[in-house]
Amino acid sequence: MTSETTRSVIERFNAAFNRHDADSLSDLLTEDTVFENTGPPPDGLRIEGKAAVVQFWREWFIRNTDSIFEAEDTIVSGDRAVVRWIYRKSRNGQPWHLRGIDVFTVRDGKVAAKLAYVKG
Repeated sequence: MTSETTRSVIERFNAAFNRHDADSLSDLLTEDTVFENTGPPPDGLRIEGKAAVVQFWREWFIRNTDSIFEAEDTIVSGDRAVVRWIYRKSRNGQPWHLRGIDVFTVRDGKVAAKLAYVKG
């Protein structure tokens, strides 16, 4: 897997995520994909398998209709990528944000793992 391929997959993934397009995300996931959410503390929720991950995000998009992730930096090496991001949405009618990173593994042109971490 080349770094260029990995970067392309991650860019398509992030674009689909910001469109809240669960069907496009599904096309970019391996069948055995793993997602680790930032919560609940201390270790976050781990979801395994494409169907379960896509269902989680479908429900998440419904609850977070105005959410967007802004990639601040993307570091790619082979089949791995780290994306430093700002998550923005409204909370109680006011702008709100959170900063964090995602650690991705890409296999055969699809996301095999997305592990999310946030700043305190």
